[in-house]
Amino acid sequence: MNSAIRNIAIIAHVDHGKTTLVDAMLRQSGTFRSNEALVERVMDSNELERERGITILAKNTAILYHDVKINIVDTPGHSDFGGEVERALKMVDGVMLLVDASEGPLPQTRYVLGKALEAQLPPILVINKIDRSDARPQEVLNEVYDLFIDLDAREEQLDFPVLYTNAKSGTASTDIKGGGENLKPLFDAIINTIPAPQGDLSGPLQILVANLDYSDYLGRLAIARVFNGTMRTGEEVAIAKLDGSFQK
Repeated sequence: MNSAIRNIAIIAHVDHGKTTLVDAMLRQSGTFRSNEALVERVMDSNELERERGITILAKNTAILYHDVKINIVDTPGHSDFGGEVERALKMVDGVMLLVDASEGPLPQTRYVLGKALEAQLPPILVINKIDRSDARPQEVLNEVYDLFIDLDAREEQLDFPVLYTNAKSGTASTDIKGGGENLKPLFDAIINTIPAPQGDLSGPLQILVANLDYSDYLGRLAIARVFNGTMRTGEEVAIAKLDGSFQK
């Protein structure tokens, strides 16, 4: 077990504020220097994503908070890309369910939440856009509880922390009225709710590749999770095939 790591996915319906919240978390964590420009929608690196304003591919980033590295996977919020959601959930130990304070849980929310509960991932509920004039946080919270029950959630899965956020202003609170000065309550909830990853650091290397990317500087990239063993910078890793051969 590595207590200095948390792996979490953000799941929600399209346009409920996932990428905006991740941008705010990156700003407040110090991932970007104060003199460094942060491009809006930093996790929507795909040209089509920026054009359409929705997240298509599951992206990942990391922040350091109180000496704990929080790996964040931002999943698609559109039903056309459900396969990306399932791959992302295999990379994490918990989920942040993001729901609009006015619209409440919508069909895609049901789909991704069901997948997370099947995987027995502990949830954190974030009710976003709490500043909307038509926000109805108590009703939305009740709707989420009803959704959990309808999806046959176990009793312990119903005992989740609830945060009320304004992703655009970068604030979070445990108070249903909202407010707050920053995202510290959200960071603390992640550290306290999401378990550290399990695994044998001294065992044989086992990794799961969930996404592929390309960098003009580095070339082909594989985004993966290490389940057992250890990888170090500069090491070469070979793929062990079923026929006993190796591919570098």
